[in-house]
Amino acid sequence: MSRIRELSADEEARRLASVRERALRDEVSLLNDAKREGREEGHLEAKRATAQNLIKLGVLSDEQIAEATGLTVADVEGLRGRDAH
Repeated sequence: MSRIRELSADEEARRLASVRERALRDEVSLLNDAKREGREEGHLEAKRATAQNLIKLGVLSDEQIAEATGLTVADVEGLRGRDAH
C-alpha cells in the first residue's frame, strides 16, 4: 500500500500513468473501429454475393435486386456489368 501512495505522490509517475492510460484507450478505440469496419465490409460483400446470385438467375430487375439486397441500383448495375465480362 505504501508503494501506491508513493507512486501517487510522484507527479511524473502520475503523468506517465495518465499518458499510458490514454494510449491504451486510443488503441482499444482503434481496434474497435477496425472490427466495425471489417464487419461492415463483410456485410457489403455478402450483399454483393447475393446480388450476383440473383443476377445469374436472370429473373429479377436491377431495382428488385437492389431492394432485396439493400444495395443501390447503381451497385447492382455495376455488378451486372462485371458479370457480363
